Amino acid sequence: MKHKKAIVDARRGKLFTKLARAITVAAKEGGGDPDGNPALGLAIQKAKDASMPKDNIERAIAKGTGEGGDADALEAVLYEGYGVGGVAVLVEAVTDNRNRTGSEVRHTFSKHGGSLGEPGSVAYLFDKRGLIVVDGERYSEDDLMPAIEAGAEDVSIDDNVFEVITEPSDLTAVRSALTEAGIEIQSAEVAWLPKSRVPLDEDGATKVLKLVDALEDNDDVDAVHANFDVDAEVLERVMNQA
Repeated sequence: MKHKKAIVDARRGKLFTKLARAITVAAKEGGGDPDGNPALGLAIQKAKDASMPKDNIERAIAKGTGEGGDADALEAVLYEGYGVGGVAVLVEAVTDNRNRTGSEVRHTFSKHGGSLGEPGSVAYLFDKRGLIVVDGERYSEDDLMPAIEAGAEDVSIDDNVFEVITEPSDLTAVRSALTEAGIEIQSAEVAWLPKSRVPLDEDGATKVLKLVDALEDNDDVDAVHANFDVDAEVLERVMNQA
């Protein structure tokens, strides 16, 4: 039990570090007021969803605004590349050293049969959108009407999961409308959604998921997005083998 707790604590600490970096960058780029800085508001909400302590959040904001010292050197970087089968991969990172992070990301792509591309090489295959996920077994489409009224672009359901799509700038308002209506939200984030998907067999899915896992394991990587598609049963087998 002690060993398991140590593993959980380590993962929690790593997550908090990534969340704090995202808050710092948002505060640095748009100011420390979440009401006037939507990106900061989303970063703070994501940290709260992960039960990150208030003191940690406040320290991260202070770093970004430079209070009590020099502004933090962290910056957001988007890396673009390909996995096996021509799958497009976007990597969102927060770093204080572009050269180090770029080299590590390139090495990870190469190690797992992929390649790092130039800026703009795959980003056009994705749309940046707000994404809210709601349990489709607990709620009906009518229950999600407040989302449409608050500015959501679309509400769809797949595998008993509702996906509410918004403009990135409208995500906070739509989430608030659903929360006020008593709807429990499973997740809410700004994500890069693929315009089309590349079908993969079990072997291809295994390789791409190993690439994604390796990228996400990098301390500087905040999120990874890929445009692959795989049958649900195949995906379950691949996940069980991981």
